Amino acid sequence: MRVLVCGGAGYIGSNMTALLAAEGYEPVVLDNLCKGHISAIPQAEFVRGDLADYELLVATLGDYNIEAVMHFAAFIEVGESVTEPLRYYNNNLSCTQNLLSAMEASGVRKFVFSSTAAVYGIPKDVPIPEDAPTEPINPYGQTKLAVEQMCRYQSQAGKLSYAALRYFNACGAGNNATLGEDHKPESHLIPLVIQAAMGKRGEVKIYGTDYDTRDGTCIRDYIHIDDLCRAHLLALDTLEGNREIICNLGNETGHSVREVIETVREVSGRDFKVVETDRRPGDAPMLTANAARARGELGWKIEKPELAEMVSTAWQWHTSHPDGYVD
Repeated sequence: MRVLVCGGAGYIGSNMTALLAAEGYEPVVLDNLCKGHISAIPQAEFVRGDLADYELLVATLGDYNIEAVMHFAAFIEVGESVTEPLRYYNNNLSCTQNLLSAMEASGVRKFVFSSTAAVYGIPKDVPIPEDAPTEPINPYGQTKLAVEQMCRYQSQAGKLSYAALRYFNACGAGNNATLGEDHKPESHLIPLVIQAAMGKRGEVKIYGTDYDTRDGTCIRDYIHIDDLCRAHLLALDTLEGNREIICNLGNETGHSVREVIETVREVSGRDFKVVETDRRPGDAPMLTANAARARGELGWKIEKPELAEMVSTAWQWHTSHPDGYVD
């Protein structure tokens, strides 16, 4: 099967591309490289382009005989989505509509969408099931939910079979620790703490130490990138007819900010400065997934559940790429 991986030069997209190639699929990467890295694209055809370019999308789908599409080309920074909402609505929603229109015109029905736990907002019940209220509190989560709704209606019209996979916190380096996380600027906790351990950052901040959690700091659900990508492959293999799949992807075990910091210290053997400061607006005390549906419907299981292994693969990648990717 030939699969178009939109955003395939980014963190999750590049790992997905590597897994597809390893499992005998023929991935084709489409990326404008505004966030991705050409050197992160392993074993795949590459098309440099933007999801806003309808004609390019139709041509690519046809020229490469694409049978399915995976979409990882969204902007992901929650804070930026609040200050630049139209930028997020344009890229995350309008460009995805353009992609779905090109798929319809080209007769491509299978679609795996990178969604997010941010669609739930601040949930009332934790672990979070898929039928929890979807009440996003920022444009990032709202645009992802709007794409899910667009897919649902397109499927009900008999034109799409899709999976919307709601991630919690993807982390680690995949493909034998050769494909890591390199965002500029970086906002994710594990790489931020690793940068401090490497001496590339002066300190790590803990935002709030008085939450109703086991150590007073926020708890989040971390999932290794390899486990995340395997779920996408299982979802792809499940899409037939007008199938609709909505699944949480999480480890179902939460780790606190302090626990992440201590794990990085243990893995790296290094100490670094930690600063405790005030809470950030909108941070929930605990966000963990109920992933029973993914296990039941997709036959998915976590193979790398330990935080130490997630951090170890990330540490291996960052120390071998101290300045990130070369391009």
